[in-house]
Amino acid sequence: MDLLYKSTRSEKETVTASQAILKGLADDGGLFVPTSIPKLETNMSDLSEMTYQQVAYEVMRLFFTDFTEEELKSCIDKAYDAKFDTEEIAPIVKADGAYFLELFHGATIAFKDMALSILPHLLTTSAKKNQVKNEIIILTATSGDTGKAALAGFADVPGTKIIVFYPKDGVSPIQEKQMVTQKGDNTFVVGINGNFDDAQTGVKTMFGDKELEKEMEKAGYQFSSANSINIGRLIPQVVYYVYAYSRLLANEEICDGEKINVVVPTGNFGNILAAYYAKNMGLPIEKLICASNDNKVLYDFFATGEYNRNREFILTSSPSMDILISSNLERLIYKIAGSDSVKNQELMSSLSKTGNYEITAEMKAQLADFYGNYATEEETAQVISKIYEDTNYVIDTHTAVAAGVYMKYKMQTKDKTKSLVASTASPYKFTRSVMCAIDPEYDSMSDFELVDELSKISGVEVPQAIEDIRSAQILHDTVCEVNEMQSVVKKFLNM
Repeated sequence: MDLLYKSTRSEKETVTASQAILKGLADDGGLFVPTSIPKLETNMSDLSEMTYQQVAYEVMRLFFTDFTEEELKSCIDKAYDAKFDTEEIAPIVKADGAYFLELFHGATIAFKDMALSILPHLLTTSAKKNQVKNEIIILTATSGDTGKAALAGFADVPGTKIIVFYPKDGVSPIQEKQMVTQKGDNTFVVGINGNFDDAQTGVKTMFGDKELEKEMEKAGYQFSSANSINIGRLIPQVVYYVYAYSRLLANEEICDGEKINVVVPTGNFGNILAAYYAKNMGLPIEKLICASNDNKVLYDFFATGEYNRNREFILTSSPSMDILISSNLERLIYKIAGSDSVKNQELMSSLSKTGNYEITAEMKAQLADFYGNYATEEETAQVISKIYEDTNYVIDTHTAVAAGVYMKYKMQTKDKTKSLVASTASPYKFTRSVMCAIDPEYDSMSDFELVDELSKISGVEVPQAIEDIRSAQILHDTVCEVNEMQSVVKKFLNM
């Protein structure tokens, strides 16, 4: 039986997995969700003997049912190869009373590689399956990590072009350097004078512009998305939670069926939503611990049931989480509304018009799986310092937000359940913030001196992704206002 996808905002149509991947966003502005969440079919002891690639197939085949075995395995094998610097793809490190799932061993040293390594292959396969003749234009907004991972994934992929918008002053120096030095004739990077939410809103507006769609069609182009709103991004993220559980089982850290907590630092909600999907598939997860930074819109939502983005936007040392509109939360809202697209549409419309919405008491009762909290800038730095001093393990700022929230959770609940922390980026991506948290004296060093110092104190080799940008030439220097985004896209496409 094929698993179909529908929009969170209407009951009108259902599409296949490949059609949902191609479109990215539904025509009505909703997000694609599976009509049901499939149950894991392979038992955990069998999964514990599999490689990452094999586990990926066992999970993805349940969601991407219109892909043949050969097509899906080909996408997986092309994605999870020597681009990753560890054979196990996502190793687990035990430190400070938790299990850190390192999701940053890919080409751009952030967790986005886990999904963006496979998305280009899923997309080009989907285009062939649906006889698409147009060139696919990947249009993406980034708060720092998605941009580089998407650029690396799509660079020189035939039949595609990729355009990435990022907040000019809202990413780390390393993140920016990674993007603006990106090679590839089909890549285009644009800084905007605004924040991530401005970039994301601008991209969504272009997706929903019917006139622009007609112009694009005439020129032989069609948009698709590499943001976490694309179901082709979300499902590959489910894989690493299943894989992590199977590893803990294989390493005899847990017993088969034993429940674990999962702690996820998140801004856009996609990474923790993937863990929620894994739980719904039957993975033994107890609590989903949602960690926010000072932009604590999700913490407030879980505490009160009200989502309110009408607040100051704070630039922090964990920029990938500096987000006030958590796009993927819509998929959860739709589910707890009883898959009621009318109710969901009403709430999203309120968010768009007034900047807030409030869920019902019945909906809030369904959030019992989640615990939300946040870590301030000061707390984040303290956690990096404490874990380094206690264990010699160096974590990045986003992972530190998660570790800090986990500490608060344990103090509040006295819960002794074994917990997995999603470690979402290499400390090398945020060297200044990380090193200054360990010792403020480091602030006098240059970015690349800090890189070498981090290698010295952590005993971890400098990743290739960082070596590559030491002397790389800047290839993208376009900066625009928010209201100029569409004209910049048209200019790049010679329209």
